[in-house]
Amino acid sequence: MSDCLNDRRKLLIATGGAGAVAAAASAVPFVASLTPSQRARAAGAPVEADVSKLAAGEMMTVEWRGKPVWILRRTQEMLAALEGHDQDLADPGSGENQQPAYAANQHRSINPEFLVVVGICTHLGCSPSEKFIPGPESGVRADWPGGFLCPCHGSTFDLAGRVFLSQPAPTNLEVPPYMWLSDAVVRIGEDESGTA
Repeated sequence: MSDCLNDRRKLLIATGGAGAVAAAASAVPFVASLTPSQRARAAGAPVEADVSKLAAGEMMTVEWRGKPVWILRRTQEMLAALEGHDQDLADPGSGENQQPAYAANQHRSINPEFLVVVGICTHLGCSPSEKFIPGPESGVRADWPGGFLCPCHGSTFDLAGRVFLSQPAPTNLEVPPYMWLSDAVVRIGEDESGTA
């Protein structure tokens, strides 16, 4: 009888062990299904961009909430071009609520070297094109300081995304919430306050 009990005990332990392994194996896909999909992350979750290979004067685009977000690494000449045309801008001091408080400055960014803006015109939602070359070579106008031109209705923005006076676009380009995780990685859609 004792052999029968030992056999039962071994069978019970083996069955319990197999059940635990099966439960763990079936829990893995279930838990994995609870993490947001790529589509859900693009729909609203913060995104990270590595700007370590972005040369001065170059721009990259990442998608956040289905919108293009431009990251422009400005040269010293581009930063200098932000000065001296405030009188030509509709909102030079960024008084309109188109950016977080930490970007309500002349360069509209945390780090002056990097501009982070949503690449959608505030007029009718078109996508402006880059016109970084200053002067008449830009094809915009002779005194052009460099910036962005919306080809749909002609709105122009400087290299900080500030709209010029008398344009169809009513406000500056939007600055999304963002923060720097390191010198080379920026997280878009979340900042130090947890804003998304």
